[in-house]
Amino acid sequence: MEAQIMNYAELPLTVLKFGGTSVAGPERMRHVAQIVKKVRDSGYRVAVVVSAMGNMTDDLLALAKDVANTNNGREMDQLLATGEQQSVALLALALQKFGLAAQSFTALQAGIKAEGFPMEGRIYSIEPKNVERALNEGIVAVITGFQAITDSGDVITLGRGGSDLSAVAIAGALGAESCQLLKDVRGIMTGDPRVVKKPVKIDRIGFEECMEMAVQGANVLQARSVEMAARYNIPLYVGSSFSEEEGTWVMSNPVTEGLIIKAVVHDSEVAKVVLLGVPDIPGVAARLFSSLAKNGVGAEMIIQNNMRGGVNDIGFLVKKANLETAIQVSREICREIEAQGVSFDTEIARVTIVGAGIANHPEIPSKMFTILAEEGINIEMIASTALALTCIVGSNRAKDAVKALHEHFIEEASF
Repeated sequence: MEAQIMNYAELPLTVLKFGGTSVAGPERMRHVAQIVKKVRDSGYRVAVVVSAMGNMTDDLLALAKDVANTNNGREMDQLLATGEQQSVALLALALQKFGLAAQSFTALQAGIKAEGFPMEGRIYSIEPKNVERALNEGIVAVITGFQAITDSGDVITLGRGGSDLSAVAIAGALGAESCQLLKDVRGIMTGDPRVVKKPVKIDRIGFEECMEMAVQGANVLQARSVEMAARYNIPLYVGSSFSEEEGTWVMSNPVTEGLIIKAVVHDSEVAKVVLLGVPDIPGVAARLFSSLAKNGVGAEMIIQNNMRGGVNDIGFLVKKANLETAIQVSREICREIEAQGVSFDTEIARVTIVGAGIANHPEIPSKMFTILAEEGINIEMIASTALALTCIVGSNRAKDAVKALHEHFIEEASF
């Protein structure tokens, strides 16, 4: 009787991504290999995306600072990319030890292309023919996260959380049925467990709500990763690589009921920039924000105050990492248009409640403002979308605000 030949190409495909904590040492690397083997043995083709081991990325950043305290983006990309290259080779060896055919792939070998600023690359193309060939031969493909290749052949990294983005992009390019992001967290929580008393794990959440959480400061997922998953309609799973407890599924239009407010998040890594006494003439905002964009600075919560005497103030938020560039650009624009000057504030934080029901419940904004007032917390700026309501407060009161809002909207479930 002839032995049947396995047609691996007919098997469903999933992408597993493991964060740095999950592969922090030999024992954990072997544990990850066992997880991959279990999924592989259940009848799946498996592509694995891996971050650098443990705190290696931070260690490399510190090493570069010690060697030469300069900011050469190209060389930093070359340096940081070595972390993931070690991880994929070691995990491939671990998988082979457990009897699986496995092969490691760099971004070049996996066909991942990106463009943009160093350390902030944006994926624009994936041609995974080498990966696909390996998968269809029954080989587990282990791929570097966090990095891609430019048209000129240079390595470019994708920013914090870039390995999640790599995994989702690869899942989309390969037509995977899901992308599982396995980390050192139980799943997506309603609040930061380090801040709130009783955080609740969210079982299912829509792409839009999850993206809003990420944009507003939740650190579990990168916003670009959720955006890409929504574009390809790839269900995301976020859970722990250290336990078998069910995590969180992020998907299109999940059927859920319960809390109107899904989460309370905060972000202290923002700063406020204000251009003072800006002439009230057409084209000023276009010049300012075009110049910021050309310098790689994204602006959020843009507010223009109408003043008397033909001048306005224009305020906006930037990431603290981009503050120096934002101030420089703003001052140049002020000189060109003869505005009064630039002020900035780093002692702020944004606090946001997120939920698809906000737009349909007019009582929610007043309740949020009342809670903050009762806590003696001053609101400096307010912004809203259909899914979120954000207040800018002093950074020294941000955690107090999060605790109070989470207690009311989540723990007490008043609505």
